[in-house]
Amino acid sequence: MDGTKVMGLRNVSSICSLSEMDDHDLSRLLDKPRLNIERQRSFDERSLSELPMILTRGSYDNYEGMHSPCGRSGIDTPASWDRNSFDPHPIVAEAWEALRRTLVYFRGQPVGTIAAYDHASEEVLNYDQVFVRDFVPSALAFLMNGEPEIVKNFLLKTLQLQGWEKKVDRFKLGEGAMPASFKVLHDPVRKLDTIIADFGESAIGRVAPVDSGFWWIILLRAYTKSTGDLSLAERPECQKGMRLILTLCLAEGFDTFPTLLCADGCSMIDRRMDVYGYPIEIQALFYMALRCALSMLKQDAEGKDCIERIEKRLHALSYHMRSYFWLDFQQLNDIYRYKTEEYSHTAVNKFNVIPDSIPDWIFDFMPTRGGYFIGNVSPARMDFRWFCLGNCIAILSSLATPEQSVAIMDLIEARWDELVGEMPLKIAYPAIEKHEWRIVTGCDPKNTRWSYHNGGSWPVLLWLLTAACIKTGRPQIARQAIDLAETRLLKDGWPEYYDGKLGRFIGKQARKYQTWSIAGYLVAKMMLEDPSHLGMIALEEDKQRKRMIKRSCSWNC
Repeated sequence: MDGTKVMGLRNVSSICSLSEMDDHDLSRLLDKPRLNIERQRSFDERSLSELPMILTRGSYDNYEGMHSPCGRSGIDTPASWDRNSFDPHPIVAEAWEALRRTLVYFRGQPVGTIAAYDHASEEVLNYDQVFVRDFVPSALAFLMNGEPEIVKNFLLKTLQLQGWEKKVDRFKLGEGAMPASFKVLHDPVRKLDTIIADFGESAIGRVAPVDSGFWWIILLRAYTKSTGDLSLAERPECQKGMRLILTLCLAEGFDTFPTLLCADGCSMIDRRMDVYGYPIEIQALFYMALRCALSMLKQDAEGKDCIERIEKRLHALSYHMRSYFWLDFQQLNDIYRYKTEEYSHTAVNKFNVIPDSIPDWIFDFMPTRGGYFIGNVSPARMDFRWFCLGNCIAILSSLATPEQSVAIMDLIEARWDELVGEMPLKIAYPAIEKHEWRIVTGCDPKNTRWSYHNGGSWPVLLWLLTAACIKTGRPQIARQAIDLAETRLLKDGWPEYYDGKLGRFIGKQARKYQTWSIAGYLVAKMMLEDPSHLGMIALEEDKQRKRMIKRSCSWNC
């Protein structure tokens, strides 16, 4: 191992190694990894409350008394494997060992996992830090394995960091902003641990992470659902933390849309990739965080006002996203025939999108059966690219209607080679190339075509796909994707991402032993084995806001 890397890991990050169903029979379905599958009722249709074990206490969205059945049987043995006769894949044990090597300790307590534990890397950069978004799949893996303490420690530690004064140059960030990451500094002489946090002031491009606060709220709910411990979310500091995050997002201004206006680089796609405006990833996470917070906020004097604002925003946001971001064959045909320069409230082409701006690739990509939420919608602009994370979160949060959720899964099946290929999953499709790449990315050498965020394949997205597949009653799609990943992930050293149209090549700048690649695989495996784990990360459709969209009804609905 490189000497610089050793020093960075041991002294900077304080890394320590721990060696120490009902009519829908998922076990039967998992034995049939065929891609063309018989349609099953989705969990939305059957209600998540029909799931075994943790979902037997009534309505799934009832915040009270929901917990996971997990319990550890031994320090090195994943608890979930002990409870069944299910024979785990040989790489599962290797994955757990690799995940435990990434643990970060603060004053003797585990508080997170570093982004990557790459023995061969010459530069540590910021991969030795605990990233909020990166830790989510690690947290879910530990929750599913009956180890909630690290998740609780992480939630409380990041909440403390939220209270810090945050400045970029001479500009002060909003009080509710959560850090992108933090690093534990260990002084072996004084035997003192300290933490430094990055709120965007050290990030490439100096962009604050909009998604960190949303992931924190989502993870707080996952912890509560998994453990049944209501006391953490009910703490005054957690209640205040949620309110501060949402105050940043619910503030009234000049916006005429309920979506959040964001800069490039404010989420998982943290470099310039033409996602400024109203990116689907942020809108879906925003919607999910609002719904999660709604289930956890107290009806006290401070919480009641926030709850009322959330309710209003959810109503407007769900209508906007389902109406204007949704694309299927019929809607594409409608846009293709749009008239422009319409005026007044009777306009059909409300955003004045020019039909000639529709990219050629979309006409071949769009199947007659299927659909998805496009990447961005703003005045005179539609980004037709597919973004995996945003669409999966839309399914899990029930931002997508049951019909739209099914259509998204139909699209993945119909365009398997393009969206999954030989290594799941494309973060975005298609890649930006040639002159457009030069203009859009500023000639970014890391985001070249079919690499990194520009059409690269990211194994971490497996857990999101798996959760979406289970929720829509299509577990075979996830099984097929996991089977593909298992052929290479361990052999290739758990890369951060893969390059190429089919994802055949390890990314040119991909870190090895990327923590969320490891954790994402484990979460996907555990959810397939025990689908009740879905309860901690999925939300049922809100019946009060249910709106059956019969697409395509055009934008004049």
